[in-house]
Amino acid sequence: MKSLGGAWLYPLILVAGALQAWGPPMNNALRSAIVNPWLASVISFIPVIALIGCIWLCAPSPSPSAEGLAGMPWWAPLGGLIGAFAVVAGLFFVGTVGAGAFAGLTITANILMSIAVDRFGMFGMEVHELSPGRIAGAALMVAGVVLVSKF
Repeated sequence: MKSLGGAWLYPLILVAGALQAWGPPMNNALRSAIVNPWLASVISFIPVIALIGCIWLCAPSPSPSAEGLAGMPWWAPLGGLIGAFAVVAGLFFVGTVGAGAFAGLTITANILMSIAVDRFGMFGMEVHELSPGRIAGAALMVAGVVLVSKF
């Protein structure tokens, strides 16, 4: 197990993860009220942009350097677009499959892809070799999502 030097971060990360489970059902209610899923997606992102914009206006530094921007990988700004895909998927599908199955599927897919990202050092991440413990954890995630989805 890795060092828990920043152990105080773990409760914050757990809260963030728990709150993520609220997003798809909230967006489903928004889509139901708005009807148009694309407009609902836009409305869903407005508070995010406003909040982050206000925080940035209050704390605008550090500012990016020309060297940093020039050295930035082409794919670096696409993380938000990837996140938007998950939001739109929730808008379309959480009402059909249920919050538990939707969260289970997305989290399990996230874990499986994260293991691949770690294994191959994708996107500049440090390499973490595939181990029996990681394989067992992934298999348990898959088994868990099957159970949550089936029952």
